Amino acid sequence: MGIFGKRKSREERAVELANKMASGKGFHSRMTRAFLGKEDFGRVQQSIGAYNSGLVVRQLLAAGAPTTPAVVVSISDTGKLVNFDPVVDLVLEPVGTEDRITLQTIVSKLRIPRAGDRILLVADPARPGGYLYAGGDAAP
Repeated sequence: MGIFGKRKSREERAVELANKMASGKGFHSRMTRAFLGKEDFGRVQQSIGAYNSGLVVRQLLAAGAPTTPAVVVSISDTGKLVNFDPVVDLVLEPVGTEDRITLQTIVSKLRIPRAGDRILLVADPARPGGYLYAGGDAAP
């Protein structure tokens, strides 16, 4: 504990700064947009959004949120990387339905799902009716 109360960790401060920058407001955001350009700044915003969705999934799973198993129908690479992990487009079919869901998400390069694999989804609290990728640990 510091003199003025509890201090944030280095990671918490970095995430806070990245979120401020991605919001499009403030000094850091304007300078980043000026140096990178509009197109590359959009890519940075997407990467930060993908990182934040991974944090949300971990928090939801830790809180005991229910998961939905799904089968991977197809997977395609977007060409983007976040912390050297690929961002992919997944077409999924939740088990027991004929509906198809399209999802863009980060997957571990060590555990990239393939067509026919079973994965887990968790309901997205920010988008009612939407899902977030929760990993490939669904039992057959």
